[in-house]
Amino acid sequence: MKINDIAAPFRKTAIVAACATVLTAGTATADEHNLKIGMSFQELNNEYFVTMQEALESAAESIGAEVITTDARHDVSKQVSDVEDMIQQDIDILLLNPADSVGVETAVLAAEEAGVTTVAIDAQAEGPVDGFVGSKNYDAGYKACDYLAQELGGEGQVALLDGIPVVPILERIEGCNDALAEYDGIEVVDKQNGRQERTHAMSVTENMIQANPELDGLFSVNDIGSLGALIAINSSGNDIKLVSVDGHPEAVAEIQKDDSQFIATSAQYPADMVRVGLGLALAKHWGAETAPAEIPIDVELIDRDKAADFSW
Repeated sequence: MKINDIAAPFRKTAIVAACATVLTAGTATADEHNLKIGMSFQELNNEYFVTMQEALESAAESIGAEVITTDARHDVSKQVSDVEDMIQQDIDILLLNPADSVGVETAVLAAEEAGVTTVAIDAQAEGPVDGFVGSKNYDAGYKACDYLAQELGGEGQVALLDGIPVVPILERIEGCNDALAEYDGIEVVDKQNGRQERTHAMSVTENMIQANPELDGLFSVNDIGSLGALIAINSSGNDIKLVSVDGHPEAVAEIQKDDSQFIATSAQYPADMVRVGLGLALAKHWGAETAPAEIPIDVELIDRDKAADFSW
């Protein structure tokens, strides 16, 4: 049995809850115009978000809705402009994946003023959003770093590869720090921003290894950054164990290798996340009074034993 088959009943609980809220809202009238859904991504140069985009397009097609997607490229000013453009195109629903949780508030306010239902996806957004669906990011950081500490035998020097200032990243770091703090023999010796980018993370990791030659472990806030970090680790020749968050196919492939120093990732479920987000947005759009404000999505630690049977 595949790990996804085992995890599915637990992950689908949130999906069922979201669909139930849509049903309580009632069905849209037959003469209502076709729904137009806009989704603004913080980036689309990442298979995690591409998986999310494909799931959204499939779900929207099943209900006869039109979809508009934009790529902020980690530029919150561009994201605000993108959202304003979508509002001008008369979107009914905005699914917002913030490039900056605080800086995107201008876009949220503009959507509210235009009467657009807004649900934040993956990262929470400041301002009057109608709902939020995201992974349990504290758990993701905690699970990865607890596993790292155990694999280090509860002793050693660990560095943290941080990322952009959005709530999920902050929560992953918090969870990691709390897990490592439970091991008296673990010392966090460095934390730097890898920007969640492969090339930059590689350079940052090279610097951290040079500054901390006794480094034993590294936590990266995302898999794309971790893949850059892995290049630096391998080039150093040092024995440094690496853990991360996401479940990206490239990361999972690396974890499967017997000689890899990439030992685990806390996997997210991007397709489920956006489907649940759309369900919540539809419920809010159609007036459901019992729809929740937030729906958390579980994460799963994928180590070498589980990697072969895991995929998004």
